[in-house]
Amino acid sequence: MSITVKYFARLREQLGRSEEQLPASAGDSVAAIWKAATGTDSLPDGILMAVNLTYAKVDTPVQDGDEVGFFPPVTGG
Repeated sequence: MSITVKYFARLREQLGRSEEQLPASAGDSVAAIWKAATGTDSLPDGILMAVNLTYAKVDTPVQDGDEVGFFPPVTGG
């Protein structure tokens, strides 16, 4: 099985992809999924995260079949 990872806005442009599938063994937390997907240990400042459409923290557990989203903070004016 797998975990669906989605990137939004600026992150999608920087990474050059909007979505990918990672094996469920890629990690057991949001931080581990970020590292498996990008190869970097730390998330950029201000990044928001969600697991199954619910805001999450870096230590939020991730399981097989989950959807993890990463997006920059929303600003307005």
